Amino acid sequence: MFETIRIETDPRGVAHLWLAREAKHNALSAQMIAELTRAAASLGADPAVRVVVLAAEGKSFCAGGDLGWMQDQMRADAETRRAGARDLAMMLNALNCLPKPLIGRVQGNAFGGGVGMISVCDVAISVPEARFGLTETKLGLIPATIGPYVLARMGEDKARRVFMSARLFGADEAARLNLIAGIAAADALDAAVEAEVAPYLACAPGAVAAAKALARRLGPAIGPAEIEASIDALVSVWEGNEAAEGIGAFFDKRKPRWQV
Repeated sequence: MFETIRIETDPRGVAHLWLAREAKHNALSAQMIAELTRAAASLGADPAVRVVVLAAEGKSFCAGGDLGWMQDQMRADAETRRAGARDLAMMLNALNCLPKPLIGRVQGNAFGGGVGMISVCDVAISVPEARFGLTETKLGLIPATIGPYVLARMGEDKARRVFMSARLFGADEAARLNLIAGIAAADALDAAVEAEVAPYLACAPGAVAAAKALARRLGPAIGPAEIEASIDALVSVWEGNEAAEGIGAFFDKRKPRWQV
């Protein structure tokens, strides 16, 4: 059914949604984006699923957008480019609106879209060695479709510390920025995630879903207008000269012209 992700559900109704592109550091390809969207719909509609854990195989949690996919988007016509941006935006929205608790199990580095994936989780626990970064501006891009979720998670004041600079930061700072809720050693990560999961199994599933929907409604607005604005912003930079230079420099293994 899936090639870039896998789902395992235990008898309690705890589903682990695994990012499974280990060789590509779980970078978000077009196929993975589509499969994650389908998985969110399936898990959300399954009454047997009580909690979802977003996890990843390999050393990295998620390296962000697949650069080959980004390159394809830049070569595409305007309609195809916008469709790709919309697919990414709607995948994030599907996870953000999942009517089940979504717990992030962050076992490794998360960059760009990986930070966005953490931001749509209700709570995330990370290992202390993980590094994080909104690295898009190094490539002449911006954290566009993930932006609404990053800003909602961190708050504008904290997000602006890392939103534009592309600098990397560690788990301690990620906790101060409110990106992650806790830090656990690798051999204690599953126990820490389980501590977040277990309380939900004593709660009424319908009430949990309704409470999450209310939190989304009362929290920062992330509706059609905000999502559309994020799509517009991504398409705009894809069509600009800096994105072509930044991604071209990456593949050419050279510095982009702005790097000093």
